[in-house]
This record gives sequence, structure tokens and C-alpha cells, in this order.
Amino acid sequence: MAVQTLSLRDGDRDPAGLAAALGQSLETTGFAVVADHGIDPALIAQAEAKARAFFALPDAEKRRFHVAGGAGQRGYTPFGTEAAKGSDAVDLKEFWHVGRALPAGHAHAALMPANVWPERPAGFAETMLALFAALEAVGMQLLAAIGRHLGLPAGCFDDAIRDGNSVLRLLHYPPIAVSAAGIRAAAHEDINTITLLLGAEEAGLELLTREGEWIAVAPPPGALVMNVGDMLQRLTNGRLRSTTHRVANPSPERAGRSRYSMPFFLHFRPDFVIEPLPGMGGGEPPAPITADAYLRERLREIGLL
Repeated sequence: MAVQTLSLRDGDRDPAGLAAALGQSLETTGFAVVADHGIDPALIAQAEAKARAFFALPDAEKRRFHVAGGAGQRGYTPFGTEAAKGSDAVDLKEFWHVGRALPAGHAHAALMPANVWPERPAGFAETMLALFAALEAVGMQLLAAIGRHLGLPAGCFDDAIRDGNSVLRLLHYPPIAVSAAGIRAAAHEDINTITLLLGAEEAGLELLTREGEWIAVAPPPGALVMNVGDMLQRLTNGRLRSTTHRVANPSPERAGRSRYSMPFFLHFRPDFVIEPLPGMGGGEPPAPITADAYLRERLREIGLL
């Protein structure tokens, strides 16, 4: 079984066809590969170059941007901090988080902290905020297609994601010994609504099928990987799956190479109440919970809060 590859450009001429294909892929695997997403390749390359430059800085310099008590929501999170839910071992990665830039006095300012920025590499903030905006625009298009697939009114997700607590994560998996204990990213599900991932061309991303088989997700160059997060699974009462996935350790011949990726975690706004949409799923519906309360519950489970 392979994850379906879709062209976002098809949504312009055949929105119903795109919605049906995307919905079928998400209901089957929880994942889809999205080509022709429209994000400027030069922006993606620039962001990756600046991420690589930051992670190459001395450890002491990077740690200056670790926000103590911040649950890893902004700035730098050092290697060996995060662990998958239920895992006894930490993941073999370090990362940087960019969040939404809110105006002064915004109602969600207490729940969505301000960004912190390194002095180098130059232009880091401008590049990452531009990529954040581009990925959010793509995410809104994909959510519109999901809404169409579910038979929901046009614009059904607009209010839920307006000023959402979305996060752009810059990930670095350093070289590891062939005999290293642990895994680059242990089996987990994403907390958020949907995830858009750039940089998955480098081998390692795998999803767990319903039959219990791990399969590789290998998008063509330039495409992004999309997957359903727990919040959307909860909203649809399980109709759309939040699929278990991992980043496996590299083959011995590539163990000495770093792996970089840039996932964008699209979130609902903090005060949005997640409760199953009418007529969704067949099981007992979960209790309503705000997006912020659910996020914090999950952050505690993975050791960031």
C-alpha cells in the first residue's frame, strides 16, 4: 500500500475530485502526498539553509534560545528533550519552534507566547515567518477540501483556525552511531489538526498501517506530506484517522549524515471547543474540550510541559 499523491492544482478545475481523492487517502491511511502546492521552492530552500546554519551553531549559543518553562512552544528545544507518548526513551533530535506573531493586546497572547529569534543566521526571522504564512495558506486550502469531502458548508473551518496556535518546527536529527540506543522519532500521533511536512524526501518517515505493517512515506522532490492530527480525528469522531508514524534510524551507510525537515502543525484557535461534528464516526463521542486544554494535556504526556 502506498500513500496517494495528489496535485493541489487540481482543486482549481475539479474541487470535488480533489476533495474525494484527499478524503479517500486520509480515511485509508491518514496521510497524503501533496504536489503542486504552490510554495516558492526558493523560499523552501532558503528556510532549509537557515535551519541548517542555526543547528550548526555551538551548543551553548543555541541553548541561549531555550525558553525555560515554555513547554518547547517557542525557540530552541535541545537534543534529547522530547519523548513520544508512552515511550521511556527520548527522541534523537533537536528543534526550533516558530509560532504565530500576534499583535499587542491580542486576546490569545497569554496562551500563545511571542517568538524568540537568534542573531544568526541573518534573515532567520523573516524567512521563517514567510514560510509559516505560506504553509498556513496551503493548510487552509487542504482543510477546505476536507470540509467538502465531509459534506460540510464552505468555509466551515475558517473560524476554527483563525488565529490558531499553529507552529512551524525546524527539525534536526544529528548523525548517530549505528549501534545507538533509541530512535530519531519514536512511534507517535500528532496532536494538532493537520500536519504539513517539508523535507520528507530524506528516508526515515514511516507510517503504521491498519494491518500493523510499517511502510515508508517517500514523496517526490518538491512535494509535501500531509497527515491528520488528533484534533481533527477527535472532531470527526474517528472518521479521519490520526495515524501512528515514526522517523526510523538511517541505514548504516547514512548514519553519519544529518536529517532535516520542516513540519507545520496547523492548530485550531486556543478557545475552539473540539467536539464531534454531527453524524461523524460510529463510536462513543469524546467529551468536548478546548484546543488549548487538549494541547496542554498532550504536552504533559510527551514531557514538554
